[in-house]
Amino acid sequence: MPVAKVDSPATLQVAYAAAAYSSAVQKVEGRPARPAYPIASVDNALRLLMLFREQTRVRLSDASEHLGVAHSTAHRLLAMLAYHGFVRQEPDSRAYVAGPALVEIGLAAIRHMDIRLHARPVLEDLAASFAETAHLAVLEGATVRYLDAVESSRALRVAARTGAALPANCTASGKAMLSALPESEVSALFEDAVALPALTRHSVTSLDDLQDQLRRVRERGYALNTEESEDGVASVAVAISGRRGSPVAALVISAPVTRLDAEGADQIARRLMAEAGRLAELTSPPDP
Repeated sequence: MPVAKVDSPATLQVAYAAAAYSSAVQKVEGRPARPAYPIASVDNALRLLMLFREQTRVRLSDASEHLGVAHSTAHRLLAMLAYHGFVRQEPDSRAYVAGPALVEIGLAAIRHMDIRLHARPVLEDLAASFAETAHLAVLEGATVRYLDAVESSRALRVAARTGAALPANCTASGKAMLSALPESEVSALFEDAVALPALTRHSVTSLDDLQDQLRRVRERGYALNTEESEDGVASVAVAISGRRGSPVAALVISAPVTRLDAEGADQIARRLMAEAGRLAELTSPPDP
């Protein structure tokens, strides 16, 4: 879908998310069989709506030609779609564009998609931009679960951790998401632990030290991990927030520690924050 031709912010959100669900659509093997008793008017109306996937503006002549019907028939169909808010007619050009009902249905479907479908094109862009491995992770109690990853194309790279679960206190993604929780809730997650789990000698094992780190994460907006989950590996992570501020997931860039200095981490973090903000808009439900 050519984003440059989309006018409204709401329609732009649909266009931005199109890449996120295109891979899922491609997995569908085929349509159901055509109904034995199709209703021509319904079929034409739906075919007309599908035309808006290809064109941002549809003229009466376009609709008539696309459906193979008379102008009067196309006009009645468009008038009914406009009545229900699926399309609207521009006063100057007289062309039809997507209406509020069509946009709202599209956005509602997008918001309820699996976060992985939204994030996959973002991970691909991040991995290509920084030539480092990009991960998507979620918080499961005091544990981080890696849902998806795109590996760096470099010979020396961080391997994808898709499916793996690690202690949240040992990872940048975990600390990014924990920082979005109240301190009392963080304490409750680790209340039964005598010491926090450690993966390397650099892992933080004290709850007080972890809370101090989380305060710094809240101040700067991103979390760091320098050899806390794996020797030789460093990461930068930003939480994707839900409507009420709770963490939905986290975006992570991981690299060999020799390639991730403070300046590079700050540059990556700015990009992650921008992408996390866009994903938050797509995945958070609207206010009631």
